[in-house]
Amino acid sequence: MSGLLGVDEIRADLAGVLARFRAGRTRAFSFGDGVPEAVVLTYDEFEDLGGDAKFEILGEVLEPRVLSERLRGLVEAVRAGLAVPVVWGEEGEPEAVVMSTAQYRELRGDDQPPAGVVDDPTVRVYATEPLPGSRPLDLDEWAANDPFTRELLDEIRAEERPPSDER
Repeated sequence: MSGLLGVDEIRADLAGVLARFRAGRTRAFSFGDGVPEAVVLTYDEFEDLGGDAKFEILGEVLEPRVLSERLRGLVEAVRAGLAVPVVWGEEGEPEAVVMSTAQYRELRGDDQPPAGVVDDPTVRVYATEPLPGSRPLDLDEWAANDPFTRELLDEIRAEERPPSDER
C-alpha cells in the first residue's frame, strides 16, 4: 500500500483535511487515482512560496462542499494540463489550495522529473551527501579576511565562554 489517497477519498474528507491542517498534524500531500496527480497544501504555504505571484487563481474561495462537487472535474483538468490552483476553506477564509503536482514543483522551485517517471513532489528525497572536494566550514578561516566578522566572532566566543575559562 502506497498510502496515496484517491480522489473520492479526498472528496469525502475535505473537512477532515482542514481540521488536520489547522491542528498542524499534516503537511502538503499528493492524491490521485493510482498515481500522484494533485497536491493539497495550506494556503499559508502557498502564500509563503509566492503562489499568488506565480499562478493565476480563481477569484473566489470555494467552500469544502463546493470543492467536493468539483474535485473530480478539477482532477480531469489537471490530467489535461488545464487546471489552475483552487483556493478553498470555510466561511470564505482561504485555508488550503489544490494544485497539480507539476504546479507544486514549480511553486517550490523543484525540477520536473524526466518524462515517464512518476514522482510525488511532497515526498521527494534529495541527495545530501557532500560534494567531492567539500570540507567542513572553519569559522576562523571564514572570518580571517574580514575584521568586522572577526570581531563579531570574538565577541560571540567571549559571551559563550564560561566565567571560569577566562584568560
